Amino acid sequence: MTTSTPTRTDAEPVRRHIRTLYAAGFTDRRIAAIAGLAPETVSSFTRPINRAGNRKGVKRTCTPSVASKILAVRAEDALPGLVDATATRRRVQALIAIGWPIEHIARHIGVTGNHLRLAMGRPRVYGRTAQAVIDAYNELKDKRPHRNGVGRVEASRARRRAEANRWPRPAYWAERMDVIDDPDFEPLYGVTRREIVAQDANFIMRTAGLNKAATAARLGVDKSYLDHAFRDHPEYAIEVAA
Repeated sequence: MTTSTPTRTDAEPVRRHIRTLYAAGFTDRRIAAIAGLAPETVSSFTRPINRAGNRKGVKRTCTPSVASKILAVRAEDALPGLVDATATRRRVQALIAIGWPIEHIARHIGVTGNHLRLAMGRPRVYGRTAQAVIDAYNELKDKRPHRNGVGRVEASRARRRAEANRWPRPAYWAERMDVIDDPDFEPLYGVTRREIVAQDANFIMRTAGLNKAATAARLGVDKSYLDHAFRDHPEYAIEVAA
């Protein structure tokens, strides 16, 4: 009697394993790189809504080959010597956004504040630095700075700096861990609908040559709304005939 190899297998164990890897600081891109898969294959297990905003059903099955490759990725797999600094920078910025001064974050990972500032300004960082920031982020993101050695004035100053730069908080990234290391992903954090309309209108009017009324119609808003958007964000305003 012969037995056939199953063509599909339960996706739930794979999904649980991916979430364990997320908790260890991995992202879809990192898991995919180790497993030899496309990032979209990994993200399909945990993201019911894709990046285009279309709702998709939760994956219930997958091929045994994909399952075995993902399950083979271990949380203790070391990061390579140098990695893209995007995720490191965003994690540090998120901690600053909830009141952790960079000096305290740096001390927590065993480096100086100046060392961490320089690392944040570089396109790549050492894997050990990236991992240290992941560990610090996971430990500090749910703690209140003023109850853990940070003065209230220092914490307030850190938060104001983050607000001025529109740095997302950990709560924002909690829903977007699959793209925290993606340099092409632009977080629209702290951006109002009017600013988005002003930005889009600026692009349309410059590239398509439309006037305000036609641009507003294309964006699905009233011309008066576009006028208000340009008034609130004059850096995007374009003076053309109505």
